[in-house]
Amino acid sequence: MKGLILALVLALVGGQKQDLEPVFHTGKTYLYGYETFILHGLPGRGLAMVGVKLTCKLEISRVSRSDHFLQIRSPKMEEYNGFWPTDPFTLSSRLTETIAACFSQAFKFEYTEGRVGSIFAPEDCPILCTNLVRGILNMMQITIKKSQNVYELQEAGIEGICQTRYVIQDDSKNNRATISKSKDLTDCQEKAVKNVGMAYIRPCPTCPLKVRNIKGMVMFTYKMKYDDSGALMTSATSEQVYQISPFSEPSGAAVMEARQELSLVNIKRTPIGAPKTQLQNQGSLRYHFSGELLQMPIPLIRIKNPDVQITETLRQLVQDNKEGATKEASAKFLQIVQLLRIVTLDQIEFLWEQFANDLPYRYWFLSAVCAAGATDTFRFLKQKIHDEKLNIWEAAVILPLAFHFVTPNKQTLEVASTFLTCPQIQKAPMHRIIVYLGYGSMVNKYCAQTSFCPNELLQPLHDLATEATSKGDAKDMALALKAIGNAGEPASIKRILKFLPTFSSAAASLPNRIHVDAVLALRKIARKDHAKVREISLQVFMDNTLAPNIRMVACVVLFETKPALPTVTAMASSLLTEPSLQVASFTYSHMKALAVGRIPQLYNLSAACNIAIKILSPRLDRLSYRYSKVIHVGDYSSEYQAGAIWRVYLMNSPSTMFPSDIITKVRGYYANTATDIIEVALQSQSLSKLIRKQNIPFAEYDTYKTLKELGKTLLGWKELPPEDPLVSAYIKVLGQEIAFVVIDKDAIQQTMTSLTESSNWQLVVKKVVEEVQRGISGQWTLPVMVGELRHIVPTVVGVPLELSLCGAALAQAAADVDIQISPPLSDNFRPSQLLETNMDIHADIKPKAYFHMIAMMGINTQYFQSGLEFQAEFSANTTMKFDARINMKEKNLKIEIPPCHQEVEIAAARSEVYAISRNREEVDSEKKSQLLPKGEVPSISDQPFQPSERSSRPGNWKQRNTPSVISKGYQQGSDEAHHHSVGGRFYAHIFCRKFESLGCSACLSLKSRNSAFLRNSYLHKLVGELEAKIVLKPVHTDADIEKIQLEIQAGSKAASKIIDVASSGSKEEDEASPYKDIQAKLKKILGIENVFKVANKTRHRRRRIHRTDNTAVTDLWAEPSAAPLSSSSSSSTASSADGKEPGNEHKKDEIRQSGKKHSSRSSSGRRSSSSVSSASSKICSSREDHPGDRHCTGDNEYSNQANLPVHQFWFKPADEQDPGREVLNSSISSSSSSASDEGISRAMSQPKFLGDSKPPVLVAVLRALHRNEPPTGLQLVLYTDTQPVRLRIQMFVSSITGSSRWKLCADASVLNSRKVSGSLRWGRDCQDYRIATQIATGQFAAYPAMQMKLEWPKVPSIVRTTARWFYSFLPGAAYVLGYSQRQQHGPSHQATLVMALTSPRTCNVVLKLPELTIYDRAIRLPLPFPSSPGTQISTLPSPGRNVFSQATLSVIENLKARCSVFQNTITTFNGVEFNYSMPANCYHVLVQDCSPELKFLVMMKRLEESADFTAINVRLASHEVDMYVSNGIIQLKINGVQAPTDVPYTSNSDASMLISSEKEGLSLEAPDYGIDKLYYDGHRLEIQVAFWMAGKTCGICGKYDAEKEREYQMPSGYLAKDAVSFGQSWIISEDPCTGACKLQRKFVKIEKPVAFEKVAAKCFSVEPVLRCVEGCSATRTAPISMGFHCVPADSTFDLEGQIRLDQKSEDIVSTVSAHMVCSCQQQSCPA
Repeated sequence: MKGLILALVLALVGGQKQDLEPVFHTGKTYLYGYETFILHGLPGRGLAMVGVKLTCKLEISRVSRSDHFLQIRSPKMEEYNGFWPTDPFTLSSRLTETIAACFSQAFKFEYTEGRVGSIFAPEDCPILCTNLVRGILNMMQITIKKSQNVYELQEAGIEGICQTRYVIQDDSKNNRATISKSKDLTDCQEKAVKNVGMAYIRPCPTCPLKVRNIKGMVMFTYKMKYDDSGALMTSATSEQVYQISPFSEPSGAAVMEARQELSLVNIKRTPIGAPKTQLQNQGSLRYHFSGELLQMPIPLIRIKNPDVQITETLRQLVQDNKEGATKEASAKFLQIVQLLRIVTLDQIEFLWEQFANDLPYRYWFLSAVCAAGATDTFRFLKQKIHDEKLNIWEAAVILPLAFHFVTPNKQTLEVASTFLTCPQIQKAPMHRIIVYLGYGSMVNKYCAQTSFCPNELLQPLHDLATEATSKGDAKDMALALKAIGNAGEPASIKRILKFLPTFSSAAASLPNRIHVDAVLALRKIARKDHAKVREISLQVFMDNTLAPNIRMVACVVLFETKPALPTVTAMASSLLTEPSLQVASFTYSHMKALAVGRIPQLYNLSAACNIAIKILSPRLDRLSYRYSKVIHVGDYSSEYQAGAIWRVYLMNSPSTMFPSDIITKVRGYYANTATDIIEVALQSQSLSKLIRKQNIPFAEYDTYKTLKELGKTLLGWKELPPEDPLVSAYIKVLGQEIAFVVIDKDAIQQTMTSLTESSNWQLVVKKVVEEVQRGISGQWTLPVMVGELRHIVPTVVGVPLELSLCGAALAQAAADVDIQISPPLSDNFRPSQLLETNMDIHADIKPKAYFHMIAMMGINTQYFQSGLEFQAEFSANTTMKFDARINMKEKNLKIEIPPCHQEVEIAAARSEVYAISRNREEVDSEKKSQLLPKGEVPSISDQPFQPSERSSRPGNWKQRNTPSVISKGYQQGSDEAHHHSVGGRFYAHIFCRKFESLGCSACLSLKSRNSAFLRNSYLHKLVGELEAKIVLKPVHTDADIEKIQLEIQAGSKAASKIIDVASSGSKEEDEASPYKDIQAKLKKILGIENVFKVANKTRHRRRRIHRTDNTAVTDLWAEPSAAPLSSSSSSSTASSADGKEPGNEHKKDEIRQSGKKHSSRSSSGRRSSSSVSSASSKICSSREDHPGDRHCTGDNEYSNQANLPVHQFWFKPADEQDPGREVLNSSISSSSSSASDEGISRAMSQPKFLGDSKPPVLVAVLRALHRNEPPTGLQLVLYTDTQPVRLRIQMFVSSITGSSRWKLCADASVLNSRKVSGSLRWGRDCQDYRIATQIATGQFAAYPAMQMKLEWPKVPSIVRTTARWFYSFLPGAAYVLGYSQRQQHGPSHQATLVMALTSPRTCNVVLKLPELTIYDRAIRLPLPFPSSPGTQISTLPSPGRNVFSQATLSVIENLKARCSVFQNTITTFNGVEFNYSMPANCYHVLVQDCSPELKFLVMMKRLEESADFTAINVRLASHEVDMYVSNGIIQLKINGVQAPTDVPYTSNSDASMLISSEKEGLSLEAPDYGIDKLYYDGHRLEIQVAFWMAGKTCGICGKYDAEKEREYQMPSGYLAKDAVSFGQSWIISEDPCTGACKLQRKFVKIEKPVAFEKVAAKCFSVEPVLRCVEGCSATRTAPISMGFHCVPADSTFDLEGQIRLDQKSEDIVSTVSAHMVCSCQQQSCPA
């Protein structure tokens, strides 16, 4: 045992490591060789790379226990720009001199036990050199754990504190050790990183590493040698790699690779001499970002005299802009921005004095000052606004840009605070709003950079909120809340809660919109303290006392905090009992939108919502349009790592039929970040008041006073609070609110007054016309820097790696417009005079837009740049030069434009990637090389293997993806050029379309030279040169074109213009000549005779061919082999070629029968119905799922179709008169479609030319005028026939060149009230190609339906190709949308869509395509349609009315609310139906206006003598209308006077009222009061109120607010437990002695003993219950449920003297008896 213990001790001692920390001994100098380089590029051979290399010698000497000197000698900087590794590094002598100068003195650093402490450098040493020293010392940072060989820890380094793994290999035999360490640069606690312009981009810290687009790591290897007093570091190497993936990793990644090598050369005894100057502490090893000027990602500028350079550059910029060199102007603009960041305030003032009065220079200068964002430029703008040197519009544009681009720091925030108190800002409300919102955004950006946000920065916003609250200023409250929302700091939460009634009782009196603004102010705070905001928004959401829109906004904020599953399920649980269906619908819709999302950042939330909607779908899945919704559209591409969502929040108000609050936003996602791109909101309130009569004095009428008195008898009733018209809107860009507007009642009234006062607006119109007559001439330029985004991280070398993006946009417009009006405007001008004038307009307008973007990956310092530079530009340029003459009286418009004289680039997009090397000392000798080698082909080993069929010809990848038929389509009518280079690296296509008659040619040019031949990834396709442009070129023709003319003539002179054009310069026909004399000429000119002659021949040929045998189904969209035939021939069967399919014989019989029918029909020539008739009275079909079965149906057995699948239902046209003629849907028997197809053909080829009886209504001629040749071009002629039932439109387009017979003919007509058809034909005499369509109403099984049919007997190849492409997406799209689909053959040139209305809110859909059927049942409709299953077609619209126009009116009518009472059944405005037996002789408030206007009251009572009859009393203004039944006859009394029922009664008051007889009763219409219609016949009462009465009614008919869950609302607002107690609460009490109603309300007590909370108690009803008056006894009662409030049994509380108990808590629910009928023999009343 002792031997074992001894062996273990020896083994332990032997295994103990020696000290591995590097040691430098005092009195010795260690000489090291140091070499480092950094390269940027795409991985793989064959592409250019760029980088720098530093070599030098290091001397390290220890001077004290921890202090060491570092002397850098013989530094040499080399640049690399070429193809790695063949090209060499090249020496940069000037850059070497710069680096050597700052390394001339020694540096001092602290070094203890392998860890670097503080670093000391000379005072004037640039930060670049200090960071290079950090890169050297970073290699010496070693943390040794003596007891472990493999371990992990957080280690400080140049990149910050990062997770580091060590592996130590100890070779004690040779006194050597190897240390390896590696760092994951994505796992750092305090990472050294600098972001510029990225405050509005939110990272996702919880997203997986896979979706991050920047990943980095670094590895170190140390060789150590033991000596007597420690370890000596003999060599050290490091390798760092950053991978930047703009897209997903498989789609390519750019790489930054840095390497360091440190090797011991010698040790000498001579120490390093002490520095001659004082050294300053430069901090630790952590990388220091430059506090001086940050170089923008633009070419380096050697700055000497910045003010002079700005002047020169600005002059060149303006000159370039005048000459159209927009790219050069954009680059110089960015240079000016760079220079303005270092000039002083005095220099800016000097420059302003130079350029302020020269407009082109002024605008460029102000835009650059805004974009610079420096302290002095910001202070300069503040001074100019204070001195009123900028007009109001300049300030409105400049202020948002200045606050957006300014760099947030303490100095700029101080300047920004002075903006808030500037008197000139305070005077302009628009400027004040912009400044406060901008200040909030500045605070947000500043606090995003620091962990602590000073409270004094938020104090101005908090003070504004406090001051606005004390003054009751709602506008300032909104401004303060929105600015606080922009700041987004948790310190403001307490201030926000003071505006929410849930947390502050004082906030209950504030306007509703202030509560909404307070909730929205929490959105940005949620990014910093999501837990607190989630808690607050959840409480607001659960608060049922708040308005629905406040709670819905809280729901939006709550979901933006990304709640976990427990919170989401808690919300779902509350929605199951939610009384407000608006809130429930909105939340459920929002959950559904989130559940279908594919955004990685929202996966957890999507999963939680998926579970929640399964709980809620049975209750909330089918709510109508009246309820609030969330519309969501979005997608995410994992390949591009990018996505976007667009959401629309529609929040309905109980007082409106349509959304009162609309918020729409677009959010973008990229990798692990998210950005709110834009958000726009609109809120409205009581806008219906603006469209109603405002001069009706409702408060002066008797009804108003009556309702006021009535309110006293209804316990707890009070009118709704007044709402003034209000419109508010805001806009957010990048998540920051930049502007909002509130238009209140006063502003709206002023606007309406100015519009309605005729004299004012007529003067305005006259001034505008006179100003236009003076002409418009000038040139405008708006330059702006779109943005500057920069992400900078250190490398181990000590230089920064920067990913940056900078963009500038330029909008230009040059205009010269001259307008002459004759005759001149008179002094007593009226706008109608403009309709009798002639206008001559000469215009030359040249708008232009240009966008330039620079992106960089690499080293970007003020001394040198080295990296990859991506430049992209987009330009749009057009010229609108024309002369126009408008003759309003003659209805003539003539426009003349010059032809194409020179090549014009309409639009272009270009991008290119270069490897660049620049340094400040040699600005003019930059190295810029393309990434792809020119004229070189990679070695065969670098080329991927491709099969022979894929690489047999150049450009094969493009041709594989493009069907050959498209190329053919282009080649037929265009010139096309193809260029391909060897190896497939260069691609160029030019597609041109010539318009010889107009002398122009439009060309699309596509060019690409990229590195996809190395690797087929998105990034490699982007790297290189890309260009796409659209060019307009002149076409040289035999006769030169002088000008192009477009003339439009409407009215009676249209025909004469046709003759004038066609006669090639002959005189126009006399205007007075009768139209019949020129009919023949018109037909000849238009070639109409040829068109209809060919059409008639074709129709006869179709009838003959129809009797032939069946033809096989052809390919979808294929061109028929024969001339244009009817689809009855080309698609007569869907059977197989051998004809052996089951049921085939039956189909042949059908075809023969249909052929007989067509023969008889063609002989009669009277009908164009699309039905098919068989000889027998039955139609049979073979079931596809059971081929042997045959399904037959008789004449009137449509109901039997319920046994069939929906896609086999039949469609019967509404105009089918013969009951024996029924149509089987084409899905069952394609032969039946032959008749339908010919029905379209017959309808569309009617040989009726409207020109035979009608003159043309419009003629348009587009022609090119030549010098010595007749004009060429096109003419359009339009005919219309507007009969009451039958509308027809014909349009003919033809060439005005005599030799051409090309024409286009369009024909659309309403065949009858239930069928519309149309056709489009074109080609030689309109016979080459044809497309026809028909829309008809009818019956689909037992349901009313609409059928849309499209047939294409022959179409061009390009149309077929496009259709095939679209057709390929249909199956997938149908699957995604949840539709069923079935592969089955149908007519090869026909598509049919049937929509059948199965209920007012659902429909069945069947889409039949040649080879695919798509169908679905019970699809929800956004609006209800007035129909029901089994509705006969004849009962829908009357034959004399158009079904399509009537459908629109029916939908609108169906949206209006109706309340009906029939016997004991009551249906409320919200559609809730219940039974309630009214006590006799007691008036009930059926419906009344509960708004402050109190416009009307409708009361109803059951007559005692007959329970079947009712009587109503209507109060309107000063009218009291009684309708009742006496002796079985309806009687009418108006103001107590009997009135005849057979004579309409009309009121003479300010608001109209009409009473008339209708059917068996009376109708009352009073639209100005809100009653659209009231119908009464003694048994039934129906009331329809106007849209604008939504949410403003009360009574038994309800509130018309769509809140069905709260329908039983008593006058006090208490929710009744059943229908009986609800109805009784609206009984109007009367004097028991003089009135007929002997019921009154009383609070009741539960007589039996009650134990409440285990204590004896007495309980009282919280609402009164009906009881007979004193002296009367109840002969009939009804049980009702009522809530009771309980108090201890010994309490002194009693019902005596109690007026209200509804404010008490409801402790229990019990059933009590309510009296219904009273007997009053013992009632004592005074005589």
